[in-house]
Amino acid sequence: MRLNVAGGILAAIILIALILGYSTLFTVYQTRQAIVVRLGQPVAVITEPGLHTKWPLIESVISIDKRILDLENPAQEVIASDQKRLVVDAFARYKITQPLLFYQTVGSVEGANSRLSTLLNSALRRVLGEATLTHVVRDERASLMARVRELLEAEAQAFGISVVDVRIRRADLPEQNSQAVYQRMQTERQREAAEFRAQGSQRSQEIRARADRDVTVLIADATAKAEQTRGEGDAERNRIFADAFGRDTDFFAFYRSMQAYESGLRHSDTRMLLKPDSEFFRFFVDPSGKPREASPPREGNSPREANAPREGNSK
Repeated sequence: MRLNVAGGILAAIILIALILGYSTLFTVYQTRQAIVVRLGQPVAVITEPGLHTKWPLIESVISIDKRILDLENPAQEVIASDQKRLVVDAFARYKITQPLLFYQTVGSVEGANSRLSTLLNSALRRVLGEATLTHVVRDERASLMARVRELLEAEAQAFGISVVDVRIRRADLPEQNSQAVYQRMQTERQREAAEFRAQGSQRSQEIRARADRDVTVLIADATAKAEQTRGEGDAERNRIFADAFGRDTDFFAFYRSMQAYESGLRHSDTRMLLKPDSEFFRFFVDPSGKPREASPPREGNSPREANAPREGNSK
């Protein structure tokens, strides 16, 4: 009986020792830092990773992240110095450098995000309100983000926070303004397109007119050259004909008559009313082409007498 009681007491002592040992020891990981709180009051800040001790039951450990944290800020409207409204979407990266101050001022990461979001909005309005739309969108965006980070860093140090970076993810006009700007840009592009088309049409007309002029000049030159060549050919032909006529007039007359027969006496397409002894058919009568000589009248009879009727036959 006594052995059972002693065994139970020993087991209870061992269990209590284990509980006290577990409550006394705690581990700080490399990505965390810890604050030891005794009855609600911070008594120690531990930033080195490893195994540490605390008083059981009266002390507790609050773990705080040591890594770089994200602050996602909702989009907000900002009025630039040129009175243009902008919808700015920004975010920040920060790190907890003073855990005790962080715990005493904001208490948790959620509380820090809430405070930093307000400060970031204020810094954005202050910096972007002094810049124009062009500076925010294009020219001085990097320098403006650096100024916002400096302002946010100066105010976040009061919470034991160091701001690593601030970025403007998007800076656009409001929806209604974007539509108006889009319509204006579209109208401007249409005007430029119409101007380019007009210039292209004018250029094409100039090229077409120049080409038509060149074609006319080329055709005129070619026609003149052709007429000149044709004239030279006709002159050469006439010279050859004249030379041939001068050498053999009878052959030339025969050749020209044959050409006239070929042109005038076509098959089933010729109608002529000529005397058989006309000059046109002289080569049909005589191959030499000499004209027929008229027969002389008889002696003692004049043409009138020859044509007079004989006596006795007048009736």
